[in-house]
Amino acid sequence: MNTLFPIFLKTETAQFLIVGGGRIGLEKTETLLRQNPDIRIKLVSKTICEELRKLGLLHPKLQLFEKPYDHNDLMDADFVIAATDDSPLNASIKSKANEANILVNAADQPDLCDFYLGSIVKKGNMKIAISTNGKSPVLARRMREYLEETIPENINDTIMNLNSFRNQHKGDFQARLNDLNKATTILADKGKVEKKYKKLALNLTLLFLALFVGYGLATVYSVDKLVDFVGNIPKEFYGMILVGILAQMVDGAVGLGYGVISATSMMLLGINLPSISGSIHMAEMVSSGLSGFSHYKFGNVNKKMLIWLAIPGVIGAIIGAITLVMIGEKYQSYAYIILATYTFIIGIRLVMLALKSEIIKTKVKKLGILGFSGGFFDAFGGGGWGPIVTSTLLSKGRKSSFVVGTVSMAEFFVTLAASASFFIALGVSNWYIVLGLIIGGGITAPFAAILAGKIPRKTGMIIVAILVCTFSVRVILKVIGG
Repeated sequence: MNTLFPIFLKTETAQFLIVGGGRIGLEKTETLLRQNPDIRIKLVSKTICEELRKLGLLHPKLQLFEKPYDHNDLMDADFVIAATDDSPLNASIKSKANEANILVNAADQPDLCDFYLGSIVKKGNMKIAISTNGKSPVLARRMREYLEETIPENINDTIMNLNSFRNQHKGDFQARLNDLNKATTILADKGKVEKKYKKLALNLTLLFLALFVGYGLATVYSVDKLVDFVGNIPKEFYGMILVGILAQMVDGAVGLGYGVISATSMMLLGINLPSISGSIHMAEMVSSGLSGFSHYKFGNVNKKMLIWLAIPGVIGAIIGAITLVMIGEKYQSYAYIILATYTFIIGIRLVMLALKSEIIKTKVKKLGILGFSGGFFDAFGGGGWGPIVTSTLLSKGRKSSFVVGTVSMAEFFVTLAASASFFIALGVSNWYIVLGLIIGGGITAPFAAILAGKIPRKTGMIIVAILVCTFSVRVILKVIGG
């Protein structure tokens, strides 16, 4: 039974006492300061971490006392936060504080809490507090991240405009309410538009797949040939199923790697470059469509960022595909080395990004150029959308789940453009490769979407980097060795 009653507390005159100067104390202090930088906090601990000391220099009303806790520290406190890993001490603080009619929050000990510090979404004058009744702080944090990305940055302008409208309205309460309801009807209609948008990727994917299979059956294989083909499936087909499973699992969960893993694998098999990129993108139409749809279903897509990435990405993909078709056959050996070197550099970049100790959230500029570059190199090299776009957005401190979801959704449209370009120029080639990638990627896509944001950023990126660098070096050695 959830008996919590949410309130919003004015903290200008409140005095908080935090006991604990480690990681938990730092987290609780930062939570309070984010809501009111001038809030009055007294923090007591035997040892105080360096990060808290830095905060103390920035916030004069944050008083740090490096000493053992004493019950006398409760004097003048309005609220107490027990942020130590000493359960008996936390219980003792709770008991003494309640005797003085002071409310207590004990980190990770719901039974000792009189109140909870929920996850908070703050956008100007809008503030949303989220609580799971102490059962799952991780879920509350995920919900906060989702709402932070979903609620537009200019929501405060809307709030101020509605406030001005309300203040200037001359009618009675009911008239004001009716007019405000009319003014905000668009917010209710938004959900209907989203439902249509969710179906777009899946419908386009199924349409392209039907066209692809239909064209192949009608113009490449007769019924007799199809029977012979099934009875003599090349062994590479099964290998490409495994490649598709691996590539899509990594790409869907981490947000990058499908193209470069598939491309380097196919280069090792000696397949020509236009066929590599064309086959990957035709196969990726299905997997990226399913992945993008799954991400949208799980709420991992930022629509504004999607538009700024997808449209320039489509343009770049078309230009990249045309360029590859024009020069791929004539300069294939050189192109192999160039593209393998390119994928190796991407792998090194991923390692450097993964090993960064701290990523500070900064504004993402020139999303259109980023989308165009990712689309061009993705089509030209058979892969690169994720390593270029995802790694750049992650380096700007964006939330992993939303980066992976948005980039995957945009990749669907980029892949559609590249696939159509290769389809027009080359027709359908290497059926067993395309079909193997489709089956492997299609099986894995829904499961990979569930893992989005759950695999540690550093671990996921290092795994992709090792795979990409290893495959790239093998391609270079194979070409040089003749």
